[in-house]
Amino acid sequence: MGSFSDELLSCPVCLDIFDFPVILRCGHSGCRACVEQYWRVEGERLCPVCRETSLTNNPPLNLTLKNLCQVFLDHRRHLEELCEVHQEKRTLVCCDDEQLLCEICKQSEEHRNHTCRLIQEVAKERKGVLRSQLLLLTRRRKMMQDARTHCNYMTDHIMKQARMVEKTSKDHFENLHQLLNKEEQAMLDELKQETELKVDRIDEKMLKINEDVTSLSNTIEHLEKELENGDIRIIQNFKETLKRAQVQSQAPEITSEEIIDSAKYLGNFKLNVWKKLRKRFSYSPVVLDLNTACHQLSTCIDLISVSNHEDIMEEYMPDWQPLNRERFVDCPCVLGYVGYSTGTHTWDVDVEESTSWMVGVAVESVQRKGINGLPTGIWCIGYDGETLSITDPLESRVTLQGFAKPTVVSVNLDLSAGRLSFSDVLGETVFHTFTHNFTEKVYPFFYSDCVYSISILPVVECE
Repeated sequence: MGSFSDELLSCPVCLDIFDFPVILRCGHSGCRACVEQYWRVEGERLCPVCRETSLTNNPPLNLTLKNLCQVFLDHRRHLEELCEVHQEKRTLVCCDDEQLLCEICKQSEEHRNHTCRLIQEVAKERKGVLRSQLLLLTRRRKMMQDARTHCNYMTDHIMKQARMVEKTSKDHFENLHQLLNKEEQAMLDELKQETELKVDRIDEKMLKINEDVTSLSNTIEHLEKELENGDIRIIQNFKETLKRAQVQSQAPEITSEEIIDSAKYLGNFKLNVWKKLRKRFSYSPVVLDLNTACHQLSTCIDLISVSNHEDIMEEYMPDWQPLNRERFVDCPCVLGYVGYSTGTHTWDVDVEESTSWMVGVAVESVQRKGINGLPTGIWCIGYDGETLSITDPLESRVTLQGFAKPTVVSVNLDLSAGRLSFSDVLGETVFHTFTHNFTEKVYPFFYSDCVYSISILPVVECE
């Protein structure tokens, strides 16, 4: 029977007794799971034995072989139950030697003083241990399968991120190219206008010089003729001739105002162009870190506004997001990209349309997963549709009385003084001031539970 099983009942892939054998077009058989795994590895439907291509993804069950394997396994199981020495059914387990015994074996000198138990009892206990291990392995396999799926999604997510960044960057660079081209054309137009103006001035001087040269030439010619006259004629015409010869014409002076001011165009060229361009742009003192945003949130392409899409239609929801450790999982919030350890920092947030929001700061170690409600490590001001309140890790949520819903909240963080205050954009109304010595890096914090966005207001530098 052993030789029979080795030749006919072993799967060519796993080399074990067939488990749910299927028959391929070529006539060879294999376990269904083994054949499918072999196809996944090879990338095509080939027979593991002769490598002939299968025409179907679902080869039929080899029922004859399956029945034969079952008969063989039943026979082997029956043989395993018999004692090899006494040919009696083995019903006991020697706990000292870990051997299977029949009743005759138990009475032998070798096992007479050993502890023996029924096979069914020991098997039941060990099945329980194996089932626990099976459950653990099943959970671990599920975890690894989820990780594999997550990695596949990660690849798609990374490619989408790269395409988005590439497209947006190209658009921004194209805009900069257009602005540089306009600035170049403006400078060339100014240079052309100045050149034409100063050339016209030189042409006017040239015209005057030509007139003076002609006048001087006529006077010189007259004097030369007078000098050829006799002495009496020279004496008679002397006063008139001398008066005519006293011409006051002078060569015009060339000043720096009449030539191109090269330094105006070329001096600190790049710096001057950058200063001109900078006046056309605003910048955000804080940008959002997409890798910390909860899956419920949507952010704009410039990373300065955020809203909650949990209740909107599915087609408008953002793409899948990876569950990296920096991301908030349960709380609809997001952090700023840059954290602060020292210095003074200010940013203004437009909250006019939103009916549920919080803005403030969060410590770097803020809890991001496995929480219900707002995580600890947050200092913020917020509005829930009815009341304005402040929240910190120690006093929790406290309602602010006597204030209307703000349209813009200014966050002022002074880490040197250990002070965090919230005010209106003009600083005339201070809603609240926290005093706290922050011992770790803090990040701008934004919470949105409303479909209407909150936005970080830009800053325009003026010289």
